[in-house]
Amino acid sequence: MTQPGATPVPAPVQQPVLVIMGVSGSGKSTVAGILAGQLGWDLEEGDDLHPAENVAKMASGVPLTDEDRWPWLDTIASWIIEHTMAGIPGIITCSALKRIYRDRLREKNVVFVHLSGSKDQIARRLTARMDHYMPATLLDSQIATLEPPGPDENTIVVDVGRTPAEEAAEVVRRLGLSPASGSTALGHPHPGSSSAGTAGHDNAESPDRQGNPDALPGP
Repeated sequence: MTQPGATPVPAPVQQPVLVIMGVSGSGKSTVAGILAGQLGWDLEEGDDLHPAENVAKMASGVPLTDEDRWPWLDTIASWIIEHTMAGIPGIITCSALKRIYRDRLREKNVVFVHLSGSKDQIARRLTARMDHYMPATLLDSQIATLEPPGPDENTIVVDVGRTPAEEAAEVVRRLGLSPASGSTALGHPHPGSSSAGTAGHDNAESPDRQGNPDALPGP
């Protein structure tokens, strides 16, 4: 309760759920992992939520159809809703190539972070990967499917022409993100552990928040 004459303390600003999006090979998992380590936020790898049938199709070089994607997108949407309803920030990776896919995931306090680069940049990264079921031959299909987010979507675009650490730093700076209270933020002996699910999240907005006002957390 505020004492008579005391200055009211403003309610903390809820930190967002980030959807790290882009074609396969854009570095979604790497950037998301760095952000989770710095912020101590929950992290989910969207590709791990694909049903076995989708994984088998992609591994054999067969592009997924919209019908293949809907159950997967619904699972990702459930993860997002669990966090936004609880006021818990989080990070999840998802290609989110089409607007109708992003519409399925769109919630209050969700920001899409589009890792964007040229075909040559992405192809080099994808060719170097040895630990993923998505063959490089599907890159053309993904690029053809991609509908870049429009100006009316809550999105920031990050150029992939730099190191993943620089890309993650840009996300933190532009959105003014803050580590969760008690989290293992960057510099801790064990970075990456999430404090989500514990009491007392620090949702205070960073005082040096800069960046695109159209990409701030909101409806």
